Amino acid sequence: MSGNREYKSDVFSMLMQDKERALQLYNAMNGSSYDNPEDVEIVIHDGGISLSVRNDASFIVDARLSIYEHQSTVCPNMPVRSLIYFSVILSDMLSDKKKGTKKGKNIYGRRLVKIPTPHFVVFYNGEEEQPEVQELKLSDAFEKPTDEPNLELKCKVYNINDGKNKAIMESCGWLNDYMTFVNKVREYHADGAFDDLAIDIEKAIDYCIDNDILKEFLKTYRSEVTKSMQLNYEFDRQLELERADAIEEGMEIGENKMLFTLVTKGKLDIDTAAEEAGVSVSEFEKLMSEAGYKVPETV
Repeated sequence: MSGNREYKSDVFSMLMQDKERALQLYNAMNGSSYDNPEDVEIVIHDGGISLSVRNDASFIVDARLSIYEHQSTVCPNMPVRSLIYFSVILSDMLSDKKKGTKKGKNIYGRRLVKIPTPHFVVFYNGEEEQPEVQELKLSDAFEKPTDEPNLELKCKVYNINDGKNKAIMESCGWLNDYMTFVNKVREYHADGAFDDLAIDIEKAIDYCIDNDILKEFLKTYRSEVTKSMQLNYEFDRQLELERADAIEEGMEIGENKMLFTLVTKGKLDIDTAAEEAGVSVSEFEKLMSEAGYKVPETV
C-alpha cells in the first residue's frame, strides 16, 4: 500500500463541498456571522502536480483562503503539507491556464498582485490522546533552527473528539454530527474483525439516518461514505502496522549492534552471534558489513 491517500475522498472533504457547511464551519472557526452561502468560493485546483497534493477542503470567504485538513492520525508535517497545498492552489489562481474567462496575473510586472489571506487548520479526531489545540510551525522542520525564519507557516490543530473544543462543536452542528457518526463506527467496530468493517459502517449509517444525524447526506452518498470509511480504516491500519514494524526493526538493529560490537572486539565468536540474531553466519556477516562494522577474517 502506498503512503498517500490519493485514491480516495475523505468523508470530511465530501461534507465540505457543500457551501452551507463550509460557511457554517468558517463562522464557527472565526466568530463571524456570514449568512449567504454564495459568499463561499470552493477552491478546486487542477491537480497539475499530482492528485496526492489535494487537501480536504479549500475555500475563499471575503478574500480569506481557508485551507482545512482532517486527520485521524498524528502528523507533525502538516505545515510542510500545507505549504505544498497553498503553493499549488496559488499557482492555479495566478495561472493563465485557469478555466473560465479570467486571465492570468502578471507576477513579473510593476503592479502588486493581491492574493487571498491564507488560514491553515487541521481537525484531528484520532484515538491517540492529543491537546485540545496546538500550533505547528514550518520552522520547526528546519534542519538549521533560526529565531527569525525568512519563511514561516503556522498551522492550528484542533482536537474535535468528545469533550474537546466544545464552542466550535456547538457552533457547527454538522461537524458535531460527523463526529457522532465516526464514534458510532468505532463503537460498532470496536471488537470486530476487519472483514466485518463494511457491515459495521452500514450499521453506523443506519443509526445516524434513524436519528436524523447527517440524514440526507448519508442517504444520498451511502455507498461513497461506506467505501471512504473502509479506505480510511485500511490506511490507518497500515500506518499502525508500519509503526509497529519500525519499532520492532529498531529494537532488532539495537540488539544486532551490540552483537556486532562484541564480535568486532573478539568477545564473541561470529557463529554464536549469528545464532543469537537468528540468522545464518553469511547473513550476519552481510548485516555487519551494511552497518559499517568490519567482518572478522575466518581462519
